[in-house]
Amino acid sequence: MDIGISTFLTDYSVDVAVVARRAEELGFASLWVPEHSILPVNSGTPWPGSADGKIPKVYADIVDPFVALGRASAVTTTLKLGTGICLVPERNPLLLAKEVATIDMYSKGRFQFGIGAGWLREETDIMGGDFAHRWAQTREAILAMKQLWTTVESEYHGKYYDFPPVYSFPGPAQKPHPPVLLGGMAKNVFKRVVEYGDGWMPNRVTPEDVKKGRAKLDELADAAGRDPKSIQIMVFGQQADRDLLKTLEEAGADSVAVRLETASEDEALNSLEKMAEAVF
Repeated sequence: MDIGISTFLTDYSVDVAVVARRAEELGFASLWVPEHSILPVNSGTPWPGSADGKIPKVYADIVDPFVALGRASAVTTTLKLGTGICLVPERNPLLLAKEVATIDMYSKGRFQFGIGAGWLREETDIMGGDFAHRWAQTREAILAMKQLWTTVESEYHGKYYDFPPVYSFPGPAQKPHPPVLLGGMAKNVFKRVVEYGDGWMPNRVTPEDVKKGRAKLDELADAAGRDPKSIQIMVFGQQADRDLLKTLEEAGADSVAVRLETASEDEALNSLEKMAEAVF
Protein backbone atom coordinates (compact mmCIF):
# COMPACT_ATOMS: atom_id res chain seq x y z
CA MET A 1 0.00 0.00 0.00
CA ASP A 2 1.25 3.47 -0.92
CA ILE A 3 1.72 5.90 1.96
CA GLY A 4 1.76 9.64 1.34
CA ILE A 5 1.53 12.80 3.39
CA SER A 6 -1.06 15.56 3.60
CA THR A 7 -0.27 18.99 4.96
CA PHE A 8 -1.55 22.57 5.19
CA LEU A 9 1.05 24.91 3.69
CA THR A 10 1.19 28.61 4.56
CA ASP A 11 3.54 31.58 4.36
CA TYR A 12 4.85 30.66 7.80
CA SER A 13 5.28 26.92 7.24
CA VAL A 14 7.99 24.85 5.59
CA ASP A 15 8.54 25.51 1.87
CA VAL A 16 6.65 22.93 -0.17
CA ALA A 17 9.78 22.28 -2.25
CA VAL A 18 11.74 21.35 0.87
CA VAL A 19 9.10 19.04 2.31
CA ALA A 20 8.33 17.43 -1.07
CA ARG A 21 11.96 16.62 -1.78
CA ARG A 22 12.50 15.12 1.68
CA ALA A 23 9.24 13.16 1.58
CA GLU A 24 10.33 11.52 -1.66
CA GLU A 25 13.76 10.69 -0.21
CA LEU A 26 12.14 9.06 2.82
CA GLY A 27 9.94 6.83 0.65
CA PHE A 28 6.58 8.56 0.83
CA ALA A 29 4.56 8.00 -2.32
CA SER A 30 2.51 11.18 -2.53
CA LEU A 31 1.96 14.73 -1.30
CA TRP A 32 -1.53 16.17 -0.85
CA VAL A 33 -2.47 19.80 -0.23
CA PRO A 34 -5.91 21.34 0.39
CA GLU A 35 -7.79 24.31 -0.98
CA HIS A 36 -9.71 27.22 0.49
CA SER A 37 -9.47 30.24 -1.76
CA ILE A 38 -10.89 32.49 0.93
CA LEU A 39 -12.36 32.14 4.42
CA PRO A 40 -15.34 34.36 5.28
CA VAL A 41 -14.79 36.58 8.32
CA ASN A 42 -18.38 35.95 9.40
CA SER A 43 -19.65 32.41 8.99
CA GLY A 44 -22.49 30.51 10.57
CA THR A 45 -21.41 27.16 9.13
CA PRO A 46 -19.76 24.91 11.75
CA TRP A 47 -16.54 23.10 10.90
CA PRO A 48 -17.29 19.36 10.73
CA GLY A 49 -13.88 18.43 12.14
CA SER A 50 -14.57 19.25 15.80
CA ALA A 51 -17.33 19.22 18.38
CA ASP A 52 -17.30 23.00 18.87
CA GLY A 53 -17.49 23.68 15.12
CA LYS A 54 -14.81 26.35 15.24
CA ILE A 55 -12.89 26.65 11.97
CA PRO A 56 -9.10 26.46 12.53
CA LYS A 57 -7.25 29.65 11.63
CA VAL A 58 -4.92 27.76 9.30
CA TYR A 59 -7.84 27.33 6.89
CA ALA A 60 -7.56 31.02 6.10
CA ASP A 61 -3.79 30.85 5.66
CA ILE A 62 -3.23 28.08 3.15
CA VAL A 63 -1.60 28.61 -0.23
CA ASP A 64 -3.01 27.84 -3.67
CA PRO A 65 -2.69 24.08 -4.22
CA PHE A 66 -1.80 24.17 -7.91
CA VAL A 67 1.00 26.68 -7.51
CA ALA A 68 2.34 24.71 -4.54
CA LEU A 69 2.21 21.37 -6.35
CA GLY A 70 3.81 22.90 -9.43
CA ARG A 71 6.74 23.99 -7.24
CA ALA A 72 6.93 20.52 -5.69
CA SER A 73 6.96 18.85 -9.10
CA ALA A 74 10.13 20.70 -10.07
CA VAL A 75 12.18 19.17 -7.24
CA THR A 76 10.84 15.60 -7.33
CA THR A 77 10.70 12.78 -9.86
CA THR A 78 8.49 10.02 -8.40
CA LEU A 79 6.30 11.71 -5.79
CA LYS A 80 2.62 11.80 -6.78
CA LEU A 81 1.07 15.24 -6.36
CA GLY A 82 -2.53 15.58 -5.27
CA THR A 83 -5.19 18.07 -4.34
CA GLY A 84 -6.76 17.09 -1.09
CA ILE A 85 -9.18 18.46 -2.02
CA CYS A 86 -9.90 20.89 -4.86
CA LEU A 87 -13.22 22.70 -4.36
CA VAL A 88 -14.61 22.25 -7.84
CA PRO A 89 -17.79 24.41 -7.59
CA GLU A 90 -15.58 27.40 -6.74
CA ARG A 91 -13.62 27.18 -10.01
CA ASN A 92 -14.32 27.59 -13.71
CA PRO A 93 -13.84 24.18 -15.36
CA LEU A 94 -12.28 25.65 -18.51
CA LEU A 95 -9.50 27.19 -16.45
CA LEU A 96 -9.30 24.26 -14.04
CA ALA A 97 -8.93 21.73 -16.86
CA LYS A 98 -5.91 23.65 -18.16
CA GLU A 99 -4.34 23.86 -14.70
CA VAL A 100 -4.76 20.13 -14.14
CA ALA A 101 -3.41 19.25 -17.57
CA THR A 102 -0.46 21.61 -17.23
CA ILE A 103 0.70 20.30 -13.87
CA ASP A 104 0.24 16.72 -15.10
CA MET A 105 2.33 17.53 -18.18
CA TYR A 106 5.16 19.17 -16.22
CA SER A 107 5.19 16.41 -13.57
CA LYS A 108 5.21 13.73 -16.28
CA GLY A 109 1.95 12.15 -15.21
CA ARG A 110 2.12 12.39 -11.43
CA PHE A 111 -0.97 14.48 -10.66
CA GLN A 112 -3.87 13.06 -8.63
CA PHE A 113 -7.10 15.08 -8.83
CA GLY A 114 -8.76 14.88 -5.43
CA ILE A 115 -12.05 16.76 -5.58
CA GLY A 116 -14.90 17.84 -3.36
CA ALA A 117 -17.91 20.10 -3.34
CA GLY A 118 -17.19 21.92 -0.09
CA TRP A 119 -18.89 22.21 3.30
CA LEU A 120 -18.67 25.97 3.94
CA ARG A 121 -21.79 27.56 2.46
CA GLU A 122 -20.58 31.15 2.79
CA GLU A 123 -17.35 30.37 0.94
CA THR A 124 -19.16 28.62 -1.89
CA ASP A 125 -21.62 31.51 -2.21
CA ILE A 126 -18.84 34.10 -2.35
CA MET A 127 -16.95 32.11 -4.98
CA GLY A 128 -20.03 31.75 -7.20
CA GLY A 129 -21.02 28.16 -6.56
CA ASP A 130 -24.53 26.77 -6.07
CA PHE A 131 -24.20 25.36 -2.55
CA ALA A 132 -27.58 23.64 -2.47
CA HIS A 133 -26.75 21.76 -5.68
CA ARG A 134 -22.97 21.72 -5.43
CA TRP A 135 -22.56 18.06 -6.28
CA ALA A 136 -24.69 18.41 -9.41
CA GLN A 137 -22.48 21.36 -10.34
CA THR A 138 -19.35 19.32 -9.58
CA ARG A 139 -20.56 16.47 -11.78
CA GLU A 140 -21.06 18.83 -14.73
CA ALA A 141 -17.64 20.40 -14.19
CA ILE A 142 -15.91 17.00 -14.22
CA LEU A 143 -17.78 15.86 -17.33
CA ALA A 144 -16.89 19.13 -19.05
CA MET A 145 -13.24 18.77 -18.08
CA LYS A 146 -13.13 15.24 -19.41
CA GLN A 147 -14.20 16.60 -22.76
CA LEU A 148 -11.47 19.24 -22.59
CA TRP A 149 -8.84 16.62 -21.68
CA THR A 150 -9.76 14.00 -24.26
CA THR A 151 -11.01 15.71 -27.42
CA VAL A 152 -9.46 18.15 -29.87
CA GLU A 153 -12.57 20.26 -30.43
CA SER A 154 -14.19 20.15 -27.02
CA GLU A 155 -17.71 21.23 -26.18
CA TYR A 156 -20.15 20.79 -23.33
CA HIS A 157 -23.78 21.75 -22.87
CA GLY A 158 -25.26 21.57 -19.40
CA LYS A 159 -27.13 23.58 -16.81
CA TYR A 160 -24.11 25.11 -15.11
CA TYR A 161 -21.57 25.04 -17.92
CA ASP A 162 -22.30 25.53 -21.59
CA PHE A 163 -19.64 26.20 -24.19
CA PRO A 164 -19.28 25.69 -27.96
CA PRO A 165 -16.36 23.79 -29.54
CA VAL A 166 -13.07 25.08 -28.15
CA TYR A 167 -9.40 24.12 -28.17
CA SER A 168 -7.91 23.39 -24.77
CA PHE A 169 -4.25 22.46 -24.60
CA PRO A 170 -1.90 21.09 -23.38
CA GLY A 171 -3.42 17.70 -22.80
CA PRO A 172 -2.58 15.78 -19.63
CA ALA A 173 0.28 13.27 -19.67
CA GLN A 174 -1.92 10.56 -18.14
CA LYS A 175 -4.42 9.05 -20.53
CA PRO A 176 -7.25 9.58 -20.74
CA HIS A 177 -6.72 11.99 -17.83
CA PRO A 178 -5.41 12.08 -14.24
CA PRO A 179 -7.41 10.01 -11.76
CA VAL A 180 -10.42 11.81 -10.28
CA LEU A 181 -10.85 10.93 -6.61
CA LEU A 182 -14.02 12.01 -4.82
CA GLY A 183 -13.73 13.07 -1.21
CA GLY A 184 -16.35 12.92 1.49
CA MET A 185 -18.91 10.64 3.11
CA ALA A 186 -22.08 11.95 1.47
CA LYS A 187 -24.81 9.37 1.04
CA ASN A 188 -24.42 9.34 -2.75
CA VAL A 189 -20.62 9.40 -2.86
CA PHE A 190 -20.28 5.81 -4.04
CA LYS A 191 -22.76 6.27 -6.89
CA ARG A 192 -20.86 9.37 -7.95
CA VAL A 193 -17.52 7.61 -7.85
CA VAL A 194 -18.78 4.78 -10.04
CA GLU A 195 -20.45 7.18 -12.48
CA TYR A 196 -17.63 9.67 -13.13
CA GLY A 197 -14.75 9.06 -10.73
CA ASP A 198 -11.70 6.85 -10.42
CA GLY A 199 -11.59 6.57 -6.66
CA TRP A 200 -12.91 7.44 -3.23
CA MET A 201 -10.93 9.65 -0.84
CA PRO A 202 -12.60 9.65 2.59
CA ASN A 203 -11.37 11.62 5.60
CA ARG A 204 -11.89 10.91 9.31
CA VAL A 205 -12.96 7.30 8.73
CA THR A 206 -12.41 4.00 10.51
CA PRO A 207 -11.24 0.71 8.98
CA GLU A 208 -14.83 -0.51 9.27
CA ASP A 209 -16.00 2.49 7.21
CA VAL A 210 -13.43 1.61 4.56
CA LYS A 211 -14.48 -2.04 4.52
CA LYS A 212 -18.12 -1.11 4.02
CA GLY A 213 -17.19 1.45 1.39
CA ARG A 214 -15.11 -1.06 -0.56
CA ALA A 215 -18.01 -3.53 -0.56
CA LYS A 216 -20.48 -0.90 -1.75
CA LEU A 217 -18.15 0.32 -4.50
CA ASP A 218 -17.63 -3.24 -5.71
CA GLU A 219 -21.38 -3.85 -5.74
CA LEU A 220 -22.19 -0.68 -7.66
CA ALA A 221 -19.31 -1.14 -10.09
CA ASP A 222 -20.46 -4.66 -10.94
CA ALA A 223 -24.01 -3.41 -11.49
CA ALA A 224 -22.70 -0.68 -13.80
CA GLY A 225 -20.55 -3.10 -15.79
CA ARG A 226 -17.38 -1.56 -14.49
CA ASP A 227 -14.32 -3.39 -13.17
CA PRO A 228 -14.25 -2.82 -9.38
CA LYS A 229 -10.45 -2.88 -9.51
CA SER A 230 -10.55 0.29 -11.59
CA ILE A 231 -11.73 2.17 -8.50
CA GLN A 232 -9.16 2.99 -5.84
CA ILE A 233 -9.56 4.02 -2.22
CA MET A 234 -7.22 6.69 -0.83
CA VAL A 235 -7.79 7.13 2.92
CA PHE A 236 -6.99 10.70 3.79
CA GLY A 237 -5.54 12.52 6.79
CA GLN A 238 -4.63 9.60 9.04
CA GLN A 239 -2.22 9.28 11.96
CA ALA A 240 1.26 7.92 11.34
CA ASP A 241 0.57 4.57 12.98
CA ARG A 242 1.86 1.40 11.30
CA ASP A 243 -0.78 -0.84 12.87
CA LEU A 244 -3.61 1.49 11.89
CA LEU A 245 -2.38 1.68 8.31
CA LYS A 246 -2.13 -2.09 8.13
CA THR A 247 -5.73 -2.38 9.31
CA LEU A 248 -6.84 0.13 6.70
CA GLU A 249 -5.04 -1.85 4.01
CA GLU A 250 -6.77 -5.04 5.12
CA ALA A 251 -10.09 -3.19 4.98
CA GLY A 252 -9.55 -2.35 1.31
CA ALA A 253 -7.52 0.85 1.15
CA ASP A 254 -5.08 1.12 -1.76
CA SER A 255 -3.25 4.12 -0.34
CA VAL A 256 -3.21 6.36 2.72
CA ALA A 257 -2.11 9.92 3.42
CA VAL A 258 -0.81 10.64 6.92
CA ARG A 259 -1.02 14.12 8.43
CA LEU A 260 2.01 16.37 8.68
CA GLU A 261 1.15 19.31 10.93
CA THR A 262 1.78 22.86 9.75
CA ALA A 263 5.19 23.89 11.09
CA SER A 264 8.45 25.68 10.35
CA GLU A 265 11.10 23.95 8.26
CA ASP A 266 13.09 22.42 11.11
CA GLU A 267 9.98 21.26 12.95
CA ALA A 268 8.32 19.89 9.82
CA LEU A 269 11.37 17.95 8.68
CA ASN A 270 11.87 16.51 12.15
CA SER A 271 8.22 15.43 12.23
CA LEU A 272 8.53 13.94 8.75
CA GLU A 273 11.50 11.83 9.84
CA LYS A 274 9.55 10.51 12.83
CA MET A 275 6.56 9.76 10.66
CA ALA A 276 8.69 7.75 8.27
CA GLU A 277 10.08 5.73 11.15
CA ALA A 278 6.53 5.11 12.38
CA VAL A 279 5.06 3.84 9.11
CA PHE A 280 7.88 2.16 7.15
